[in-house]
Amino acid sequence: MTVAQSSRESLSLNNDQIRELIPHRWPMLLLDRVDKVEPGVKGTAIKNVAGTEIWFQGHFPDEAILPGVVVIEAMAQLAGVVFALTGTSKISYLAGVRSMRFRRRIVPGDQLVLTAERSAGGRGFGEYRVSARVDGNIAAEGIITIADPAAGSTHGEV
Repeated sequence: MTVAQSSRESLSLNNDQIRELIPHRWPMLLLDRVDKVEPGVKGTAIKNVAGTEIWFQGHFPDEAILPGVVVIEAMAQLAGVVFALTGTSKISYLAGVRSMRFRRRIVPGDQLVLTAERSAGGRGFGEYRVSARVDGNIAAEGIITIADPAAGSTHGEV
């Protein structure tokens, strides 16, 4: 059974199944696995932070820190997976970032536990409360909006 054929029950997805749902590929595919997803509602995923990732070549050479925009992108990809399982088009866009806070540095060797839970939405878009945790502690949290351009969403310019 492919991911698209799955029911609305809670699912777990491996990397190949994630690539069925979102168009990202290396080096921009940031999710290693999705541990649990309830289509259209919420999900939990893992991103392992490796010292060999391209961002660490310049951010920063003497003190490697995962850039905040990469953390936001990882959370947006999880929200995109949750969103895609509702039957949207394969490509959805990050349309908004609100109230994002970074609470600790994320460094090589960390494992990010990402969460995304839909808090609002309408035709063609969803708003998600997102977080990234390391060792149970919040590293980043905020609200993001994902939009399906095929739906003709009127929520912002996409």
